[in-house]
Amino acid sequence: MSSVEDKLPEGWMETTFGEQYLDVLNGYAFKSKDFATRKIDENYLPVLKIKNVANGDANHNDVVFHLVEEKFEKYRIKEKDILIALTGNHPFAKTQVVGGVSRYKMKLDSLLNQRVAKLKAGNNELLNDDFIYNFFKWNETQFYIGNQSSGSASQANISKNDILNIPLNLPPIQEQKAIAKVLTAFDDKIENLRAQNQTLEQTAQTVFKEWFGKYQIDDELPEGWRVGKLGEEFDISIGRTPPRKQTQWFSDKPIGKKWVSIKDIGNSGIYIDTTSEYLTDQAIDKFNIPVIPENTTILSFKMTVGKLTITTEEMLSNEAIAHLKLKDGTCLTSEFIYLYLQNLDFNALGSTSSIVTAINSTMIKNLDFVIPNEEKLKDFESIVNSIFKKIKNNSKQIQTLTKTRDALLPKLMRGDIRVNGFKK
Repeated sequence: MSSVEDKLPEGWMETTFGEQYLDVLNGYAFKSKDFATRKIDENYLPVLKIKNVANGDANHNDVVFHLVEEKFEKYRIKEKDILIALTGNHPFAKTQVVGGVSRYKMKLDSLLNQRVAKLKAGNNELLNDDFIYNFFKWNETQFYIGNQSSGSASQANISKNDILNIPLNLPPIQEQKAIAKVLTAFDDKIENLRAQNQTLEQTAQTVFKEWFGKYQIDDELPEGWRVGKLGEEFDISIGRTPPRKQTQWFSDKPIGKKWVSIKDIGNSGIYIDTTSEYLTDQAIDKFNIPVIPENTTILSFKMTVGKLTITTEEMLSNEAIAHLKLKDGTCLTSEFIYLYLQNLDFNALGSTSSIVTAINSTMIKNLDFVIPNEEKLKDFESIVNSIFKKIKNNSKQIQTLTKTRDALLPKLMRGDIRVNGFKK
């Protein structure tokens, strides 16, 4: 996607995908009456919908299942397949994006639902699958797709032909593979660090459950232990959102402070270091936005209840998120309350049939929890502290690697940087 004046690197070709290069398989319009809410047996597979592919690596969050019949075999999705959302918001909306691309990394096969498509090289001697994946992750490709989409900004659509007609500057196949190899190396390192963090978190959870998991609110507690309320043991504040119509208070550039949404928490691990939006310093002052200190556990309590993370710097949040700030002189830690709340069934707190409307900030502040004695808390902290430090360091590495990869991707796609052995 270069301008006419741009000079193509030697050996590259200006073209479109077209059917000679790319296969695009649209998903099947499964009938909702045939869905099962659980995997009944081995003949049932998860059905991937737009929400499972549009915002990063494909997932099985809130999936339904469908019986696999012979006529559905062509819609079977396997590990490493490339998936794209054909419906969603315009890319500038930063939510469920039309053209959002995912790599399917799970071992369990899935079925491809309507308005989701699979992308695959039509000829492996002309086009490389890993190159395809990275090309569609490129912001320039995403914005081109958004501008070609039909419908409204909140319900944009693209077709198979829209994808096939995307212009690209195509390197020779060996250079495609070399470009993809460089970018995949970053992705693999990031994936390994995330997997390591998951293992470390599981270790911390195991230690927590062994030490504290057997004691409930109404149990007879060991000497020196007690039950306290979250709002009395922590300084709890709730986030705030400036008027959305006044766009000057918001930025997607690193100015002011990072502003956390529930989606941002969902995209983070134990620690959050990246948000999709910032609030300006003027907004913070004008609307008295509560500042969350570094190393504070934050908790979502509206819409999506019970998501947790720990801040890596001073941050802000919207009004659906509570901040559990440590009080001076307390023996409680952010790590302890993070692990405690991870084991809490928030659905049990609701007094109505809908968890979306059942939880409010008052209920969070009045939440009872078991508090071990000071000696036990300090002993526990001495054990898990090194685990959390490693997770935090890994998270910083992930952020650095992600920024480097994202800066490198467009330069490789344009040919501004050539992979060693291909520069002429």
